[in-house]
Amino acid sequence: MRGLVLLLLCCLVALPAAAETPEEKAMRIMREAEARDDGYKWSTAQGLMILRSASGSSSEREFTTKAVEVSEDEGRGMLIFTAPADIARTALLTIGYKNEDDDQWLYLPALKRVKRISAGGKTGAFVGSEFSYEDLSAPAIEDFTHLWLGEAPCPGQEALVCDIIERRPLDEDSGYTRIVTWQDQSDYRPHYTEFYDRKNALLKVLQTYDYQLHKDRYWRASRLVMTNVVNGKSTEMLWKSFDFDTPLSAEDFTTRSLERLQ
Repeated sequence: MRGLVLLLLCCLVALPAAAETPEEKAMRIMREAEARDDGYKWSTAQGLMILRSASGSSSEREFTTKAVEVSEDEGRGMLIFTAPADIARTALLTIGYKNEDDDQWLYLPALKRVKRISAGGKTGAFVGSEFSYEDLSAPAIEDFTHLWLGEAPCPGQEALVCDIIERRPLDEDSGYTRIVTWQDQSDYRPHYTEFYDRKNALLKVLQTYDYQLHKDRYWRASRLVMTNVVNGKSTEMLWKSFDFDTPLSAEDFTTRSLERLQ
């Protein structure tokens, strides 16, 4: 009898752990991606936004961005246009929360007014670009359900293998039914993202290029291209001069700081 018990115990120890469900695998991947990008404290960068029409005509806008990690549950960011003159000092302030809806405000220098972006208004185009206010928010993992769809060569980086993750927004005011991202398995960087509208039709595609490693830890893309597959328009954002060493505080990211841009 004692030998039988030992045999049964050995068999139990040898049993494999239960396999991850697609939902659990997606969540594990997203948690790891989040952990790898935590801890930067603050950052600034300069950029160029290029808006292209379906016919190929284009216009350019220069901007600066800055961000700060206030706590584990809150992050703040600001995008400020610096040129041309007709859009200079227009700015977007985003305060992202882990367990609450994000807050966003737009400063309009011509009106000398700070406008709060309503929950329903976040689906609107940001200053005529193919990025919506929602795209420029700071979504938390908790804002979505997640599903691992499989793996495949990364689009545009076929030497890398990507996990394909589907996210479905929990926010009823979201402009999307689902967002599908190809994210590499080596460094958890997104390379290609599809956005599906409220009718579950493909609306936009975001392609991410030219990643650079900063502070031996933080990957940042130097080029993003958002293409609207419905109207043929696109918006390209080129980033440079990342700085992770200039201290910032939460007080640099308030509606009052927007008003001081005058």
